[in-house]
Amino acid sequence: MKSMKAVTATLLMTAALWAEKKPEPFRPAAIETYASKQTNQGLTVAAVAYDDADEAKAAFGKLNPYEHGILPVLVLFKNEGTKTLNLEHARFQYLVPGSRKLDETPAEDISRLKGPARPRYNPTPLPTTVPGMRRNKNPLQNPVIIERAFSAKMLPPGESAHGFLYFQTGHTRAASLYITGITEAQTSQELFYMEVPLGAQ
Repeated sequence: MKSMKAVTATLLMTAALWAEKKPEPFRPAAIETYASKQTNQGLTVAAVAYDDADEAKAAFGKLNPYEHGILPVLVLFKNEGTKTLNLEHARFQYLVPGSRKLDETPAEDISRLKGPARPRYNPTPLPTTVPGMRRNKNPLQNPVIIERAFSAKMLPPGESAHGFLYFQTGHTRAASLYITGITEAQTSQELFYMEVPLGAQ
């Protein structure tokens, strides 16, 4: 009987500790407050590159993905139109003038990267290790990466959605987020592409 109580107490303590360590939900500011945004057919999209350590801390806690070769880009959507939008097949690309477009890396794939990611576009030096970090341990194997990832599939009228996209790249202020593949849910008609600058905050 005592052993069962001890096991139950241990499980409750473990659950409590896990709950304490679970990161708080990330809540960005209202989309209207962001300088980098674009509106098309009633849909407003804002985007911010998180290459700053303080910004990363607010979103990811102790983990700074940019230190490990991953650039998080916060994307926000607000549908002020009259039709539901399908985001399931939206394509997000990091675009630098004079360079090819770089596709996002799915959040699920980041945890499988072998060690620090190697940026495909690197205009500025990126640290490849953190002091004291073991090379055989991937710090990106952190559930916060998936928890913060953009995952909305449908966006009804009047609704908003946000989340992070991840790119294996260094960041330059001349870059923009290039978005295609958004369609009207009822007609499957594709919206015009959107290009949101990533230089302003």
